[in-house]
Amino acid sequence: MIDQLEYNTEREHLIIPEYGRHIQKMVNYAKSRETKEERNKLANAIIAVMGNLQPHLRDVPDFQHKLWDQLFIMADFELDADSPFEKPSREVLEARPEPLKYPQNHPKYRFYGNNIKTMIDVANTWEEGEMKEALLYTIANHMKKCFLNWNKDTVEDVVIFDHLFELSNGEIDLRRSEEDLSDSTSLMRSKKKYSNKKPSNKKHNRGRKRY
Repeated sequence: MIDQLEYNTEREHLIIPEYGRHIQKMVNYAKSRETKEERNKLANAIIAVMGNLQPHLRDVPDFQHKLWDQLFIMADFELDADSPFEKPSREVLEARPEPLKYPQNHPKYRFYGNNIKTMIDVANTWEEGEMKEALLYTIANHMKKCFLNWNKDTVEDVVIFDHLFELSNGEIDLRRSEEDLSDSTSLMRSKKKYSNKKPSNKKHNRGRKRY
């Protein structure tokens, strides 16, 4: 009997291991049937079994579509059966995703990050007014905070204003501004952790008379 034991390494490769070997054997059996009527009947029976294995997904939209796609994938796209959905194709499944587009710019002041440059570009599109002025000082304060995260020493506002003028290509000039940015202490102040525990109202019983 020991000589007749089968190891998983010697068995057929499972295309979707989550469904187990028995489902894969059912799919292979459905592929071998000669009439399309019998293949359709077996395909619907397999879909019902696959759905029972994941009852928590029955109410999820497009769950049946997913099951049918997985059925044809496990059949290696060789099951000739009718499906209520469009059959998946091997070309789409094996298609390689397009490479991600990473930012290729190398900013001069990397400690500010790329988002600062985006914020500056957006601010340049705004009309002059209180809203734009508030946005500019918000950007400047954020730049100061980023600078302090990179360099723990204090930083003068004029340095931030010079960098902002340079990063905006001269379109934002706060160098002659009389308004100061937030101080370094408030920008780097960590949030205090408050405890949710309520103070105990229990009083010690020591000294009370017991009757």
